[in-house]
Amino acid sequence: MYKWLLYIHVISAIVSIGPFFVLMPMLRKLKDAEGDRLDTYLDSFTFVVRLSKHTGHVLVVSGLLLMWIGGYPWTTPWIFGTFVVLFASLLFMARAFSPTIRRFRQEGQDRTTLVRKLARSLYLYLFVLFVMLGLMVMKPALWG
Repeated sequence: MYKWLLYIHVISAIVSIGPFFVLMPMLRKLKDAEGDRLDTYLDSFTFVVRLSKHTGHVLVVSGLLLMWIGGYPWTTPWIFGTFVVLFASLLFMARAFSPTIRRFRQEGQDRTTLVRKLARSLYLYLFVLFVMLGLMVMKPALWG
């Protein structure tokens, strides 16, 4: 059972992180896109954010089950560190993407500023995801 949970955990990590890379080339195109093309790009951003949220649920549940079956305590440094970063990323994600995407759909918004904000959010969120991935893979002894 442990190996299957680990497999589910890894696949959910891949699906949670991977689609964000598809958004990178779209950032430049958002500045000039109009009409249906703009809606398509914005819908892609919305889809990736939702997909990441839902696969994140699978990731957390499978991680908790792996902790339980594997006998890892909450005080294990890399587990505790991952959860700290996870909660910070949840707060960040709630405010990083959706409000900016909504502003894109409003008339009279400065697209250059919004694209910069989306790009900063995208790269920062990827950094946070890679920090969590690093903690999970390397399992560093952060203390004691």
